[in-house]
Amino acid sequence: MTVVAIVCFALLGAGAVLILARLALGPSLLDRVVSTDALLVTIACGIAVYCAVYRDVSLEPVLLVVALLAFVGSVSVARYIGGMLVAAETSAEAPADDAAADADLAGRRGDPS
Repeated sequence: MTVVAIVCFALLGAGAVLILARLALGPSLLDRVVSTDALLVTIACGIAVYCAVYRDVSLEPVLLVVALLAFVGSVSVARYIGGMLVAAETSAEAPADDAAADADLAGRRGDPS
């Protein structure tokens, strides 16, 4: 194994340890989702470095699956959280819109309220 490969694996390992710390200490769900995505990307990079150093193509399907898992997982959680935010926003705006509609209707009728 060359010095470059050892340095690459050491940096990927150090990055993975820091990402695991962020995963454990992350205060919110989004911090944990981003750290999980970063960990999967780091794992994919480690597999790619292994394939390049040892000229082994047998792990390329595993690399593809890990990359797709990271992408689909991130998009799924982002859509889920985005849907929660849209639902919370529309439920918060609904009473204000009803009050504005009632005031507009009262104004059309000539009511002084």
